[in-house]
Formats: sequence, C-alpha cells, structure tokens
Amino acid sequence: MHVISSLKTGIGRLPLGASLAAIRTGIVDTIYPPRCLACPEYTDTAHGLCPACWRDTVFVSGTACVKCGVPLMGEATAEDLCERCQRHPPAWDFGAAALIYQGAGRRMVLQFKHGDRLDMVRPLAAWMASAGALQIAAADLVVPVPLHWRRLLRRRYNQSAELARRLSQLSGKPAAVDLLERRRLTIPQEGMDRAARAANQAGAFAVAARRAAEVKGRNILLIDDVLTSGATLSTCAETLRGAGATRVDILVLARVAFADSLPI
Repeated sequence: MHVISSLKTGIGRLPLGASLAAIRTGIVDTIYPPRCLACPEYTDTAHGLCPACWRDTVFVSGTACVKCGVPLMGEATAEDLCERCQRHPPAWDFGAAALIYQGAGRRMVLQFKHGDRLDMVRPLAAWMASAGALQIAAADLVVPVPLHWRRLLRRRYNQSAELARRLSQLSGKPAAVDLLERRRLTIPQEGMDRAARAANQAGAFAVAARRAAEVKGRNILLIDDVLTSGATLSTCAETLRGAGATRVDILVLARVAFADSLPI
C-alpha cells in the first residue's frame, strides 16, 4: 500500500487510464528495477543504459559516410564518402547506422541477436529511427534481411525483421518482412575477406514470387543488425534492383568501423 500511495502523488489529475498505467509501471519498477541494456547494472528508467555503458557506447553522430554510415572527420556534406565506399561502391544508394560495433554497442547487438532479448527491440529501433531519418523518409517499403529457415528455427526470431516491424510502427511506412527470401544457407563469414564474403552470398537471396509486384518502381529500405563488409546487403540490394526497385537504401543497428572487426 505504501508503494501505491507514493505513486499516486502528483498523478491525481491525470486521466484514469494514464494514472493506472503510471501506477502499474511504478509497481513493476519497484519489484523488478530496470536494468541496463548492456550489463546487469540497475538504471533509473527502463530500456536505458547505465553511466558506464553509456560512455562505452559509440553512437554515430556528426559527419558520416552517406553510403555505409561509418564516421568521418570534418564537416558534413551531402556527398561524404569513406575511402572503402569510394574504392568498392556498394550496391545500395544511401545508408546509415545507429551505433559502432564495439564496446557496449557490441554487447547489445550480441544479446539481441543470440540472447532471446526481444525486449530490446523498442530502444534499439528508436536509435535506428533517429540515425536513419532521411532514409526512412524516402522509403516506400521497409524490408529486413531474411534468415534461412534453419537459422530461424534455431534462433526463434529474425532480429532484422523485428527491427523492421518496429521501425514501420514508428514511421508509418509499411513493412514487408517476407518479401526477401534466403534460398541458400550460407556459411559463417568470420575471417573472410571481401571477395570471399561476396562469393558466399552470391545467389543466396530472391524476391518472393507472391510479392514481386510490390518491388517495381518502389524505394526500398533494407534493415539489418550489423554491417561489416556489406556483402550481404549488397546482394540483397542487387536482388531488389533486379526485381525493379527504383532505389535501395540501408539502415543498420551497428556498423563495424575498424579493420580488426570482431566476430558477430
């Protein structure tokens, strides 16, 4: 009763539904205090980061490559390209990333990807929506990179599809989570160079026949959790262009920004 009484302070003038929601939230937070997204530490609010993990998370802000989202030095322009995208232009048009895949950012990606942490979808997608506002505004359709059915059975969900669904809810742009199909089970790409990754992904994707008409003349926003070399996203972009897409942009949760990339 003490918890409920204290929660009622200051919310007496709220609508009944809002008051009850605030009380429920307060009770849950009292019994199960919110924890950091990246570590076991407690936080003041749900779906947040503790001070240490906040400092250890590198958000992509300021000047970044307009193709792959990697941070760049200097003032931003509309034509900023990193050296890698200049030397090896990806198959998509424009792209953005919310985080750098290191430190707490890497821990969050791995927990979300392999740790059955669907509770992380809302905050992670919110960061992506902020980072990719321009790409989202230009999109007609939000499409995730698909998992092969064998990996989907093992993981129980496609993390990219969950992010795409939430981004669709936030933006009002329709999502087509089954538009792309992964026809071939590719091998893990850890340790592969750019050429080997591209060969591994060749022919792995196709547009679902029942949804092919939705691609023609449309601007597609591809969603994935991590961008490393770009081989997977490039193959997906080429597949969508082959089906008639006018423009293909990408938006990822995290971008590997350094040569000594870590296993994902």
